[in-house]
Amino acid sequence: MRITRLALPLGDTERPVPVWALRLAKALPFVVLPHCLWRLPFAADFRMGMIDPAVPVAPWWTPFYVVGLSVLTEALALLTTGLVAGWGEVVPRWVPFVGGRRVPPLAAVIPAVLGGLVLVAMFDLYPLAWAGVLPELEYSNGWWMALARLCISPAMLWGPIVLALAWAYHRRRRPA
Repeated sequence: MRITRLALPLGDTERPVPVWALRLAKALPFVVLPHCLWRLPFAADFRMGMIDPAVPVAPWWTPFYVVGLSVLTEALALLTTGLVAGWGEVVPRWVPFVGGRRVPPLAAVIPAVLGGLVLVAMFDLYPLAWAGVLPELEYSNGWWMALARLCISPAMLWGPIVLALAWAYHRRRRPA
């Protein structure tokens, strides 16, 4: 297994970060980006071929909610880089009250594992819906359904990637 030392904007880590973990962490914001972009037309009440008669007219706050959800999704994906960065081991000095202190490993591992499990539970039911085991939203044609599946599919990797990064962080930060 190849291991590299970080020296780029992520900062130096106490122990070397595995190359696969570094690549996964850097790729994660791009993995969830199609899902975030797919969600944006809903802010303008454009349903992209979805047929759901039970959905009422979108309330006034829908654009703020949809855009905010996409921004939050990307922010959380970027936050995951802390599992391979120096600022995930030592709090940056500019942070009030705790700047410069070491991050206890479990303070990063526990939220990462819980978040990864929640993401697996949220996104990994889609294949069951696509296989017909669970109900799925209907679309006006197959092209809209294909676009939705194409944009949502990469997001199913988010949870497993976070779990893998949490495992690598734990292995790297555990006592020798």
